[in-house]
Order: sequence, then C-alpha cells, then structure tokens
Amino acid sequence: MPRVLIIDDELGIRFALQRWFTRLGWSVLEAGDGEIGLAQLRESSDEDSSRIDLVLCDLHLPILSGDALHALLRVERPAIVARMILCTGDAVAAAPVGSVIASHPYVLQKPFELSELRTLVQRIVPTHSEPS
Repeated sequence: MPRVLIIDDELGIRFALQRWFTRLGWSVLEAGDGEIGLAQLRESSDEDSSRIDLVLCDLHLPILSGDALHALLRVERPAIVARMILCTGDAVAAAPVGSVIASHPYVLQKPFELSELRTLVQRIVPTHSEPS
C-alpha cells in the first residue's frame, strides 16, 4: 500500500486530503507542523515498508516552514523532494525567481481542485494514483 505524508497546519485540509487518499487505497500519515513532518520523514526509509511515496506539504507552517523543510530535505533526502507536492495560498504565477515556488516542479495553489492533485500524483507515483 502506498503511503502519503500530509503536512498542513489546517486540520480541515488534512482531514479532506486524508479521506481522498484513503479512498484511493493509500495509507496516510499526518503532521500539523513542519517539525513533526520532518521527524516522520527522518524515521522513514526508501528501503523498506516505512517508505513514504508522496509528501504533500503546505509552505506556511508553524515551527518549521515548508520552505525550510524543503531546503533541509534537498540536502538530507533528495529522493523525497522529488516526490513532494508543495501547496500554498500565495500567487504561484507571481512567485519570485529563485523561490521554492518558482523552482519546485510540483506546486499547487490553494484552493485547488482534486483533479489537479490527481494529475500531479499520477506524475509522481503513477502506479499508485488510481484505486485498485
């Protein structure tokens, strides 16, 4: 079963995404801030059953921001960064050059449609994005 980690400080968003991924047959982990999310990612491994196949991370988080988490993971676990979708309420089209929003390939602007999320999930984890 594929695993997703949803890192967002808004409980309602985590709940809705948890339900959506569960219906698709995913196992869901949740974190309400970047520090908890980082701890869960550090506990995971790409080598065994603790693998996290996808990370969905808000950029504006308490304690450790999504930007800072992304920067740490680029050094510590670049393979996870490649499986990361960033979410933000900021204007994606107006993102400054060099910002994580402008440079990361998978960014969703809140509010987003689940069809947009599905498209990105299919690109990142194509074998696990449809119900079995």
